[in-house]
Amino acid sequence: MTSISEQLAELSRGADEILPDKGLEAKLKQGRPLVVKAGFDPTAPDLHIGHTVLINKMRQFQQLGHDVVFLIGDFTGMIGDPSGKNATRPPLSPEQIRANAETYESQIFKILDKDKTRVEFNSTWMGKMDAAGLIKLAARHTVARMLERDDFSKRYAGGQPISIHEFLYPLVQGYDSVELKADVELGGTDQKFNLLVGRQLQQDYGQEPQLVMTTPLLEGLDGVQKMSKSLGNYIGITESPGEMFGKIMSISDDLMWRYFEVLSFRGLDDIKKLRQSVEQGANPRDVKFELGLEIVARFHDDGLAQAAKSEFISRFQQGAMPDEMPEVTLNSQDGKLGIAHLLKGADLVSSTSDAFRMIKQGAVKIDGQRVEERSLQIVAGSTHIYQVGKRKFARVSVN
Repeated sequence: MTSISEQLAELSRGADEILPDKGLEAKLKQGRPLVVKAGFDPTAPDLHIGHTVLINKMRQFQQLGHDVVFLIGDFTGMIGDPSGKNATRPPLSPEQIRANAETYESQIFKILDKDKTRVEFNSTWMGKMDAAGLIKLAARHTVARMLERDDFSKRYAGGQPISIHEFLYPLVQGYDSVELKADVELGGTDQKFNLLVGRQLQQDYGQEPQLVMTTPLLEGLDGVQKMSKSLGNYIGITESPGEMFGKIMSISDDLMWRYFEVLSFRGLDDIKKLRQSVEQGANPRDVKFELGLEIVARFHDDGLAQAAKSEFISRFQQGAMPDEMPEVTLNSQDGKLGIAHLLKGADLVSSTSDAFRMIKQGAVKIDGQRVEERSLQIVAGSTHIYQVGKRKFARVSVN
């Protein structure tokens, strides 16, 4: 049996906040498997590794013998989660939700043990709740409390519209905890308000309030903005091994340690030794290879991970990529930046006409892939390694 102190160390790893203070220790001392809930709205058909920070935390609970519930918010998805939004978020159609939910189920079991994971849909109970029941649920919270939520308060102060149905979202999410009798609810830092509503509702319904554990919103490849498909700074878990490995290798050396902390299944002592080796002179690129191999193997297999590494090395001509290179951040226009202007802004060429000439000669590469389109537009939020000729390199982030 894993001791309480060992469980605390593992489960606290990478967590942003645990509420209430000492609450996790108290829950673990009950000496029974805890019901650990995490909800996901099927708003997009594919997950990226930013989503897996939360799923990795579920895996830690699962490996320690606790009961994990992967809750698909097919009912809340029809409301539209307003968290972190500065405008009303459009709801999804039932057909979109059903298709996305099926994709989610096939993806999460690359991390979680399928035989030990409960998959639930909150339409199971919310679909049975009539209008009177929903009104009774709404009566358990006040408008004043809702406006304490940061995104709502900002929109209200700024005169931006807030639809009444958006107030229902945190209530329904909180009621899910009542139905599941959750001991622990996991969520990103942007979900803190909703998670705390769950604690309040459980108390109102006579249950022991759940522990709230928030996990950080993982920075994307640019190391600045949170990982997002709309920003183009993401690593999709269904991407090819080569594409996934190349994106991991494009992150900065500093961001690499953040990824190790929240994405790697290596022990904390092992990661500490890797960091010490770099401090003592080891090449950070070689340590990043280890991260790339682990992540690619998780979503593909060991053989494909090794092949992706070999392909990456061969692309850069057996170590032609320098250990250090300039790191440049450029601003986009309307969310995009032309490749020629990017190369000039990063001082990789002397002019845009020089950039076009180098592209025509096949001398321009992005993450080792030759650029052939003069009109290529780089999406804001992305970070890649750009190469011109054999000796000019730069890691460029586009905002």
